[in-house]
Amino acid sequence: MHFARVIGTVVCTEKVPAWKGQRLLLVQPCDSAGKPSAARPLVALDSVSAAPGQLVFYVRGREASTILANPENPADAAIVGLVDDVREAPGAMR
Repeated sequence: MHFARVIGTVVCTEKVPAWKGQRLLLVQPCDSAGKPSAARPLVALDSVSAAPGQLVFYVRGREASTILANPENPADAAIVGLVDDVREAPGAMR
């Protein structure tokens, strides 16, 4: 799983049938403190009703395609959690 900040919404007039009724959000990968990384923003399927500005967890690849029950889901990125708080153990290695 990876951290990201929701930075926008993606609106499509046509989507694959597996995504009917699903939201697509634009996310900026970041670190656990919310500091943006150098990675480019990406589009992720929203499975948790995330809102702009929220810190979220997202998955990529095969894990993203299993978010929907539909086996025809072509998603390559999906938001799977809303981050409320991050607490790192003292002396934890990064």
